[in-house]
Amino acid sequence: MASKAPAKAAAKKASAARPTTRARSGKAKATWTIESVAAELLACEDERREREPFTDDWPELDLDTGYQIQDLNLAKRLERGEQLIGVKLGLTSRAKQQRMGVFSPFVAWLTDAMILPAGDPVPQGRLIHPRIEPEIVFVMGDGLAGPGVSCAQAMSAVESVYGGFEIIDSRYRNFRFKAGDVSADNASSGFFVTGPVGVHPSTIDLALEGVLVEVDGQIVDSATGAAVQGHPGEALALAANDLARRGHSIEPGWIVLTGGMTDAVFAPPGSSVAVHFTNLGSCFVNGGAEA
Repeated sequence: MASKAPAKAAAKKASAARPTTRARSGKAKATWTIESVAAELLACEDERREREPFTDDWPELDLDTGYQIQDLNLAKRLERGEQLIGVKLGLTSRAKQQRMGVFSPFVAWLTDAMILPAGDPVPQGRLIHPRIEPEIVFVMGDGLAGPGVSCAQAMSAVESVYGGFEIIDSRYRNFRFKAGDVSADNASSGFFVTGPVGVHPSTIDLALEGVLVEVDGQIVDSATGAAVQGHPGEALALAANDLARRGHSIEPGWIVLTGGMTDAVFAPPGSSVAVHFTNLGSCFVNGGAEA
């Protein structure tokens, strides 16, 4: 069952929000709080509206404050009927870190509203500027609670491994953000697709599992699972340990997206994107029509 523990914690933390009224320049800026940033991010998502990062006005918005905003918006998602089904990691590969200029991984939430059925086009009418990145996906057999979880311990809790991709979508203009901004924005969450081939983790060398990214018939990027923290299991352990610091744990049955193996590629209307894994099959999506 979906856990509501993050939602309860978020309500308490939101009351401790402190506003800021001045940027580093000393000029008066918009006043932001945990509550107001959370509301603005959900509004941007619902209205397909991009904006400048909050750290332009609120430089004190750090990673941990972003997590409080993320948890508060999870509570709001659950209140409107979404179900918590897992977690996703962001910026676990060097390629993604270099591309975005943020050099630490982080964790965010997955709900059932983020599932894109295989074969469906990119939902352009619900996204601002979608990009696609290939991912190693875990389905958990057992729960996993930090701190101190190792890669081996993390992998022992995995029931099955899939290839897949995430359609990320930042609420920030030109994907410009700092760590606090992007953690608040649920790590640029959009939609995700799980591929057709699931295997037990004991049957595959995930560090060597390769992927090719194809856009409009051309291979544009490639990587192996080692791009994700050296091994996707390290990303899973990182998630468990980071969530423990926030008072949460990974639950049995949850889906875990371990982070983009390559840089993300744009998915405009009319495009065609495929990710081809060595042993985990292929996933395809077309860019759909103009919104």
